[in-house]
Amino acid sequence: MMQFGFLLCMPTEAKEGRAHKMNCPDEHGGMKISRNLETIVFRGKQLQVLREHYVCPVCGIRVDDLPLAARNQKALSDAYRKSMNLLSGDEIVKGRKQKGWSQEDLTKAINVGIASIKRWEKGQIQTRPMDDALRRAFNDGAQSCDPYTGNRVISLARIKLVLQAFSERLGRNLLIKGDRLLYAAKYLWYSDMIAFRELGQSMTGATYAKLPHGPQLNNYSDLADLILVADVESAEPLTEHEIRIINKIAMNYPTNRSVFLASHREYSYENRKDGELIPYSDAEKLNGL
Repeated sequence: MMQFGFLLCMPTEAKEGRAHKMNCPDEHGGMKISRNLETIVFRGKQLQVLREHYVCPVCGIRVDDLPLAARNQKALSDAYRKSMNLLSGDEIVKGRKQKGWSQEDLTKAINVGIASIKRWEKGQIQTRPMDDALRRAFNDGAQSCDPYTGNRVISLARIKLVLQAFSERLGRNLLIKGDRLLYAAKYLWYSDMIAFRELGQSMTGATYAKLPHGPQLNNYSDLADLILVADVESAEPLTEHEIRIINKIAMNYPTNRSVFLASHREYSYENRKDGELIPYSDAEKLNGL
């Protein structure tokens, strides 16, 4: 009886100008590439995706090397994007080149970091607002962006939702009346900056300024009490990617002191004047995460 499985393996041979050769890990000899239309459930949608695998003709085991795995992941991402009417990676490249733009030019047109452009073109799925921004840029040449909100309208309810998520993972309450978000703002700043760097959009739309005690919500004294009473039920739910970002930050900075000190070592603290607003372009210069 044939057994079917899936492994990720390194190729046995890779010469310039030739395809990789792959041998069966169960020592049945050479494997052949098979292309099949597969049904895959991804993010709750059932997709038909053309994927390639090395297949052993003896035992039927399926193996991908790293380049093949990357192509299969891109095929899955593009199938999902097509089902959601989002631009594919190839369409983003095509739209950019039709404008005569480099990746750097596109970052300026839609106010995102170049890392986001590279990820989208390689297969990472952009958010709906960023897809809209890309389409506007390709159709009109550019869009007017506020560099201080991370391509999102500020939501106090979402700020509260993010801080609640941090509180749960850190095991302590960051939403304390009267503390003026001294440490909470550092966690919030990291989450917004990293989300902008990886997704092209901040989590909350908050604006930040460099203050003597580190990055802080702009006008925090006016917002702190309003955040405490905000209705989280009205907030857009956190995505899986955003939750992963929050978990990563909480794991790296488990104490108030650790996140406080880390924020003071960042470019935005060391190279900006007190009171100066921090643009989201600084997300590319983060060194802590």
